[in-house]
Amino acid sequence: MEGVLTPEIWIAVAEKTRIPELRRTTRDEPDYDRLMRGRIALLDQHGLKLSDIQHVISTLAPLPGAREFLDALRAQVQVIILSDTFEQFATPLLRQLGWPTLLCHRLVVEQDRIVNYQLRVEEQKQRAVAAFKLLNYRVIAAGDSFNDTAMLTEAHVGILFRAPDNVKQQFPQFQAVDTYADLMRLLQEAMR
Repeated sequence: MEGVLTPEIWIAVAEKTRIPELRRTTRDEPDYDRLMRGRIALLDQHGLKLSDIQHVISTLAPLPGAREFLDALRAQVQVIILSDTFEQFATPLLRQLGWPTLLCHRLVVEQDRIVNYQLRVEEQKQRAVAAFKLLNYRVIAAGDSFNDTAMLTEAHVGILFRAPDNVKQQFPQFQAVDTYADLMRLLQEAMR
């Protein structure tokens, strides 16, 4: 979701709070647990609460063209968003995107303080794609980060979208595009 349809939430929080270390995303750190433990420690260190983050999220809008792209795609196929975001973050952005189906994780919160996070399952994106394939669905996946590459590998067709150079260089087996028009073209070719 983030980086593909919506801005990166943690980057927006970093900019609003002026805590540059919160700018790190799965584009920079392939170890999701290390990334999240570092984020939680920074939030605690700076006294930031879930409500502070939700306030920042409430000011965000989907990326330009994202809603139109998603609507056009949903008119042709079923779309499911697999994301490493959290239920407590997603609602304002999902509303603006027309309530697409989102499968993601959950934060553990005590008195408005984020104390931990709870994964649905390990490698949830890859496992979800494997489950869809077991149900005889043809799966075409797009993502932008290290944490998407297992999903892209598992899918029948995997596409990098607006991925940084370090991800593209490490995973040259995936076609890489940077516009919704090009992504739609590749998706339509893969649907044939």
